[in-house]
Amino acid sequence: MRKFLIAILLAAAPALSWAAGGHGAALMNARVDPNDTASLQNGAKLYVNYCAGCHSADYMRFSRVASDLGLPPDLVEKYLIFTGVKIGDTMQSAMSKQDATRWFGVAPPDLSLIARRRGADWVYTYLNSFYRDDSKALGWNNLLFPDVGMPHVLWDLQGIPMPEYSDVQQGEQTQLVVTGAKVIEGSGSMSAEEYRKATRDLTNFLDYMGEPIKAYRQALGVKVILFLLVFFFVAYLLKKEYWKDVH
Repeated sequence: MRKFLIAILLAAAPALSWAAGGHGAALMNARVDPNDTASLQNGAKLYVNYCAGCHSADYMRFSRVASDLGLPPDLVEKYLIFTGVKIGDTMQSAMSKQDATRWFGVAPPDLSLIARRRGADWVYTYLNSFYRDDSKALGWNNLLFPDVGMPHVLWDLQGIPMPEYSDVQQGEQTQLVVTGAKVIEGSGSMSAEEYRKATRDLTNFLDYMGEPIKAYRQALGVKVILFLLVFFFVAYLLKKEYWKDVH
């Protein structure tokens, strides 16, 4: 039975690797921090300005964002809500699913759990892997997610990444494939370092939406471990006291 389970895990390993890394692409470290309130606030701003036009977050409410991120409700209503909903409502997209399906063939996915499903490193790498591809209908492609059906919505921040090609041996043939991208200097409003920070903040917010209680859970976990260590010491002393006459 044990050998059978090991065989199944070994057989599934390539598929799991592909799903996590996107065709074997190396993932970047997002270094998300659920306790970095400033990062989460900036991520929320980027989300509503660049993502919420097409993508909904049906499992997150504006009121929860305001409470967790320390944002006054009136400022949330003024700067983060553009669809006319109330602050207690969920973060719905400005575009209805019916219109999205009619225009694009399929509605853009809900992003409430995207970081939890794909992983924060995947999301961060994806946001930093777009490049210009005039052969595509939208003019963009992605190194991590080839033939992506989404445009590079952050291009005005990053600039225009142009593809870089390398010769790759595939069997007996050598093919020229895209292995990287280089941003045209001055084409974006941010430097490379600023753009990485912005996408990290956006990833941090998406990771927060997938598990809003993550910061509390981690803090509680530390307290529980400390309690168990103290309890172990007390239990050890108690055991010695009970058994001192026996030994």
